[in-house]
Amino acid sequence: MVDKVVSLADAIATISDEDTVCVSGFVGIGTPECLLRGIEERYLTHQEPKNISLLFAAAPGDGKDQGLNRLAKPGLVKRAIGGHWSLVPKLGAMAVNEDIEAYNLPLGCISQLYRDIAAGKPGMFSKVGLRTFVDPRQSGGAINSRTTEPLVEVKELSGEEWLFYHSIPVDVALIRGTTADTHGNITMEREALTLDMLSIAMAAKNSGGLVIAQVERIAAPGSLNPKEVIVPGNLVDCVVVAEPDEHKQTYQTSYHHGFAGRMRGVIGQDAPMKMSERKIIARRAAMELPVNGVVNLGIGMPEGVAAVANEENIIDCITLTTEAGVLGGVPQSGLDFGAAINANAIIQTNQQFDFYDGGGLDLACLGMAETDQHGNVNVSRFKNRFAGAGGFINISQNARKVIFVGTFTAGGLEVETGDGTLRIKNEGRAKKLIADVEQITFNGSYGAEQGKDVLYVTERCVFQLTPDGMELSEVAPGIDIEKDILAHMDFEPVVNHPKLMDSRLFETRSMKLRKQLLDIPLMDRFVYDELNDIVYSNMSGLDIENSEELGNFSDAANAFFSQLGKKVNIISNYDGVSISPRLASRFANVLSQLEYDYYLTSTAYTTSAFLRQKLGEDLKQRSISPHIFETRKEAAAYIQMIKAAE
Repeated sequence: MVDKVVSLADAIATISDEDTVCVSGFVGIGTPECLLRGIEERYLTHQEPKNISLLFAAAPGDGKDQGLNRLAKPGLVKRAIGGHWSLVPKLGAMAVNEDIEAYNLPLGCISQLYRDIAAGKPGMFSKVGLRTFVDPRQSGGAINSRTTEPLVEVKELSGEEWLFYHSIPVDVALIRGTTADTHGNITMEREALTLDMLSIAMAAKNSGGLVIAQVERIAAPGSLNPKEVIVPGNLVDCVVVAEPDEHKQTYQTSYHHGFAGRMRGVIGQDAPMKMSERKIIARRAAMELPVNGVVNLGIGMPEGVAAVANEENIIDCITLTTEAGVLGGVPQSGLDFGAAINANAIIQTNQQFDFYDGGGLDLACLGMAETDQHGNVNVSRFKNRFAGAGGFINISQNARKVIFVGTFTAGGLEVETGDGTLRIKNEGRAKKLIADVEQITFNGSYGAEQGKDVLYVTERCVFQLTPDGMELSEVAPGIDIEKDILAHMDFEPVVNHPKLMDSRLFETRSMKLRKQLLDIPLMDRFVYDELNDIVYSNMSGLDIENSEELGNFSDAANAFFSQLGKKVNIISNYDGVSISPRLASRFANVLSQLEYDYYLTSTAYTTSAFLRQKLGEDLKQRSISPHIFETRKEAAAYIQMIKAAE
């Protein structure tokens, strides 16, 4: 076995003109800064390599001079294919100015495509990106007019439309790890994320390309724990040891044991957010957090939702995730974005997007730079300002519920609040609710066709996506609909008796959100929709640990239904329900009694597969038909089907 540890100059010399170079990294996490500096210096000194193509998923850069910004040199890059561009503005400027060919594809699709390149497949099928700017019927992800090669096609499979993302052979992969032995085996024990190091290396090797790894230290051959080896040595051609300042854990943090999962960090109670339009928006979004649900919070304004959840003492009721691969813990922000303290698990990025794309997210809270009459959202392109979509398309298209957050106007907006009402002190100069967005990053019409639950939350009002378009569903106390809302929009929304936003959003004191989410009075858990003859039963967060609590539930349910004086249809939400195992059978008995005495038809929904199976088995044993679905939409459709058949 040869010693694969080489100098930076020797490693970079293996990169040739016209090569396709795949670069790892999520902001600064896993970004091979030393290797990128080596390419920059070789080009400035020797004018080589020239006309390379870059392939990257998650904007390996700091928004200034580091990461891929180093390679934004005329003649060095010919083409760039990336998922997120906001932190590589120098490269982005070359794309916008048509100095290079450039594409923006969904971050998750690029991450997943690495695996299919490695497997020798011609490409990857996905529904992600349909009817957005990635769809070839719009721009196919092309950023400028000189970008003409189609990388995405529309295909029909079993009568359904899919997007087919073409494979892109990789000539050189630049990856990063913590420790390498001289045979090239790579571990990542001090890294904040594992990202897609393995699939990137496989993609290059199986394309006949080279793999260059940056590490911080070298170990003796055979000394690494094989279970900790993320990239095996047979995939690695050469290893470069970086200096500490070019191998920081993130661009912001040299090293944090909590990011690497090497120890549990102490999470302090941060000072409450200052009362402002941002806090109002974060509070309203936090009211939608699902108990025991899996949540993704986007960067920017959505980060405030985590702060409010912490302030309201409900952070332990949800599982926060990042698209980079973190599940649980406390996700970080700024140049630490992607990392988390006290994560429950850190998986590969492509695996996280498999989970997201399959519907694993109960809620996503994302930013909205501009929104239009169709419910379309643009966060990716604004004239000459180019951010890219990142994981936004994967997340917004596949989460069960989506909340877009942003101020109603931008540029100088000032509000007065704190007393339970809202007043606009100074209106923003720029409208954000316009007739048509410049670029479609989320397609509202497509979401409405899917029956997706979508809210658009601002400081002064809330809109809801409906088949008829954007409906004004809530208005802040103190806000005049004509003067403060409609006058500052470029389209007329559906207005049908909007309700007032909760006054607690506009008060300085705590909203007591934990009590609202977890300690719902039993009688308040039942709501009768007389028009449709349906009772909605909200069992979310119900916790029954002893016989007294079970008796209280039974008494409340019987009292509610007996007062109706007739049998009704019922849809129950069992998300987050916790029943002591020793009381599970008795709980099922209560449900059976209610079924016999009060229900015409009964359906339920929960995202917990275990609870669906457990309740279903218990009810079948009592000769009760168990109609337990995964979503409220499915449960409601069943009720309507039964009613139509009567």
